[in-house]
Amino acid sequence: MFTPKYYEQKDLKEIKQFLIENSFGILVNQVDDKPWATHIPLELDTDHDGTDILVGHIARANPQGKHFTENSTVLCIFNGPHSYISSSWYKKEEVPTWNYIAVHVYGKLSLLNEDEVMASMHKLVNKYEKASKNPIALENMSSKTLRQVKGVIGFKIKIDDIQATYKLSQNRTEDHETIISELETTDDVNACAIAQAMKKNTL
Repeated sequence: MFTPKYYEQKDLKEIKQFLIENSFGILVNQVDDKPWATHIPLELDTDHDGTDILVGHIARANPQGKHFTENSTVLCIFNGPHSYISSSWYKKEEVPTWNYIAVHVYGKLSLLNEDEVMASMHKLVNKYEKASKNPIALENMSSKTLRQVKGVIGFKIKIDDIQATYKLSQNRTEDHETIISELETTDDVNACAIAQAMKKNTL
């Protein structure tokens, strides 16, 4: 991912938190000499040796899985908030732009066995059921229902490289106050999130 130096986020703690909060990502590999992408939860975790990994699963019917080979390199893309930035908010004439947060993770994929897949499913469901009014738990489901795990391919990705772009008008500090104010006057959730990110990253 092309990232000008002033937009590059290097704070690993910040990036990991972003991955936890924006875990619905895009898994990309090659299928029949073409890029193939699947939109799935990719959960940040640590392996038995403390190595950072991403854990996920896809449907066994997905052609992408046929091209999963041990230690093959894959790309995982995570998108955060984004918003159009009008140049009418600048002190000097300039073209408009777009502010956004995005993280690309490269790593080596390896397959999980059925027990490991089930363990990852329990963690995934428990994480997202916390906010439910009537949370469910996989351990309370019938063996018949849980047999659906046979219909997925589980995997983990050992992280090799993380590229993080936080494009937040860092090159226009003289216009920050106006940009943030204009973003906050909208009813757009993404615009307001970008305004908050600008405040946080320019303190």
